[in-house]
Amino acid sequence: MSGLGDKIKGKAEELAGDAKAKAGDATDNRDLQAEGHGDQASGNARQAVGEVKDAADDLKR
Repeated sequence: MSGLGDKIKGKAEELAGDAKAKAGDATDNRDLQAEGHGDQASGNARQAVGEVKDAADDLKR
């Protein structure tokens, strides 16, 4: 299975987290900021999983 789906979902989660963090900055809402940063980290991790899956697929070929 390709890691492309994980990369796409991860990037979407990262971008949504960035928007959430910026909204938290603008409204001085620390909880929203923290949630946004957590979403960004989760998105980055999902993208890394996609990279690993792609690398594993390349090794199989």
